[in-house]
Amino acid sequence: MELTTTFHALKEWAVAVNALESGKTIMLLRKGGIHEQGGRFQVAHDRVLLYPTYEHQQSFLLKTEYSHLVHPVTSGWHPETVPISSWADITDILPVVDESIVSDILPFHIWNEYFISDRLKWKPRQPLYILLLRVHRLAAAQEIPYLPIYGGCKSWIDLQQPIDITNSEPVLSNGKYGELVKSIRGLIGDKLCV
Repeated sequence: MELTTTFHALKEWAVAVNALESGKTIMLLRKGGIHEQGGRFQVAHDRVLLYPTYEHQQSFLLKTEYSHLVHPVTSGWHPETVPISSWADITDILPVVDESIVSDILPFHIWNEYFISDRLKWKPRQPLYILLLRVHRLAAAQEIPYLPIYGGCKSWIDLQQPIDITNSEPVLSNGKYGELVKSIRGLIGDKLCV
């Protein structure tokens, strides 16, 4: 039976959610939030709503074509409502520790070399997780109220109300998505850590 609603959500910078929703990337790079269970990043659900965040976006960590899209907010700021306009299947989880992948995968995401290098050096014994997401736009975006339980440095949240994902449209065709996954996996090759 096909899932028609979900309430599981992955928090990510609004600029990254926008890039995923517009087909400019299929990739997220994660090490996890401060409040991750056990202090390590784990994929809690393979089908998630994309929940845009604003507070920790840093324009200097993005490529030039994305840095101007960040609007700084004060610490602790959050919107009264949060727009949920897409969901994704996380199709690939690729843990890496090899810094040579920086230049190899650079064309496939929105961050700059400094961001990747910085992420690899933070908690150096833990891998950087490359997540590949098959993104779908909702038939109609939903504005949900911000709740304090959604805040904090954590990657995964459960929304209080499920979101209907029926009649969603994939951002990229199956063929285009498959090509990108194949290219990325080819570049990473044997540099995955286990």
